[in-house]
Amino acid sequence: MKIHSHMTQRHHVRGVTMLEVLITLVILAFGLLGIAGLQGRMQVAEVEAYQRTQAIVLLQEMVDRIKANPKNSMSYVPAALGTTTKGTGNASQNCAALVTPTQADIDLCEWNNALLGAAEKSGGQSLGVMIGARGCVTNTVATMPREFLVSVVWQGLAPTVSPDTATTCGNTSYGDDTTRRALVARLTIACLQNVAGAIDCVTP
Repeated sequence: MKIHSHMTQRHHVRGVTMLEVLITLVILAFGLLGIAGLQGRMQVAEVEAYQRTQAIVLLQEMVDRIKANPKNSMSYVPAALGTTTKGTGNASQNCAALVTPTQADIDLCEWNNALLGAAEKSGGQSLGVMIGARGCVTNTVATMPREFLVSVVWQGLAPTVSPDTATTCGNTSYGDDTTRRALVARLTIACLQNVAGAIDCVTP
């Protein structure tokens, strides 16, 4: 009787130990899945941050180009359109081959190529700086002082809230508007009496 009791107790202990191991493995599996999910979210956040950084650079680039050419600021926006859109949807251009280009033509050409990621290449193919990058220059006030809205938009990896409604740049290009990312800068070209050959504040 004593030997039988001892054998039963040993089997009971072994069973509890195996159950504990199985529970530990299940908990460990859930933990590893959580870590994998966290790593995936971190990678998405890293790509989103990279794209936003590139967008800031491209936005400031066009703002600076217009500021450097104030007397021809309207040349950045065709009068018939009211908005200039560059980047995705346009072909990459050879800016050096433009026929009798103005400074605005060169600026827009180079900005278009930058939005397309012409400087970022792998195996001869342009990689692009952001997903579906587009840039828009809109004239909001045509009289002096003139006002422009410069926008850079692109497609995010995960839906969030809809971007600032101040710009409609690319608003139908990314499906659900919650995946559209947008950075906007308002630019004012003030009175130009001190700029040689420029128009003054009272001339439209």
